[in-house]
Amino acid sequence: MFEVESLISSFGYIGILTVIFMETGVLIGFIFPGDTLLFTAGIMAATDDPFAPLWTLLLGIPVAAAVGDQVGYFIGRRFGPPILRSRPMQWIGPTALDKTNWFFDRYGPVTVMLARFIGVVRTLTPVVAGVAHMNHRAFTFWSVLGCAIWGAGITALGYFLGGIPFVQEYMEIFIVLGVASVVVPVAVKVGQILWNRWRSGRRTDEPR
Repeated sequence: MFEVESLISSFGYIGILTVIFMETGVLIGFIFPGDTLLFTAGIMAATDDPFAPLWTLLLGIPVAAAVGDQVGYFIGRRFGPPILRSRPMQWIGPTALDKTNWFFDRYGPVTVMLARFIGVVRTLTPVVAGVAHMNHRAFTFWSVLGCAIWGAGITALGYFLGGIPFVQEYMEIFIVLGVASVVVPVAVKVGQILWNRWRSGRRTDEPR
């Protein structure tokens, strides 16, 4: 079947919490389809044979996300600039980091909450907040608020839409569209990285 649905079917509730934690708990989190996973989990929880009760998802997902944020924050605070020069950061690229810094400059601490809804930015925000030694209480407040709205909100949306017969009938199409919304941007990003490296290599090989 499809990757996200297969993950839920194979690893269930614990698998979802692990992926949500890793989105911000480690720098490779940008490869995980967090939004799609939550939406799909909500849809599958609305079936006649749910893999987990809705209330456990609405409680556990925000907690896993908030714990991931805390780990990311302390990684940034403890290791600082070397993290921003690490190999995962090279794959993510400077654009995502610039975008995260722009959000901090414009929205300040509220960025921690807003970042939850913006792909790669939510992976980098806890680390950048830690590197900048953002007040931990302020970080925790906005992190918990954002995780609750994002984690419970998207899951609940999937659950209530999953209860609509039309959505149930074409659930696989909705999952494909959700996966595509994650896979396509990642593929474009990887393509850009490979293209830039190829062009850089050609310029280096050109005779002067």
